Amino acid sequence: MTTDEAAADPWTTVDALWAWLESEQPVSGREGLLLRMLKLSEEVGEVAQAVIGATGQNPRKGVTHTWDDVQSELCDVVITALVALRTMTPDAREVFARHLTRVAERSLGPGV
Repeated sequence: MTTDEAAADPWTTVDALWAWLESEQPVSGREGLLLRMLKLSEEVGEVAQAVIGATGQNPRKGVTHTWDDVQSELCDVVITALVALRTMTPDAREVFARHLTRVAERSLGPGV
């Protein structure tokens, strides 16, 4: 899959990642679902680590990351969240679209 293809329809990629993870997961069922959700916390922690590294907030380590690293980690959070949503429902695309519409209307007004 090319970058353009993934960008044009990210849900195809999300479905492929979900299928791959499902076929490779050592733990399934409810526990597997919970572990998939916990992966989000791990990814958010990596965003925090990259921000701290990009700003040099750890005096022992100094600057260890770039803002490009932060962007990459944020993308990992989004991908992980979408795969987690797909794990919960095969209708992830529709669930996300409905929720995004509600958030946009609540924040930006109706008809946005």
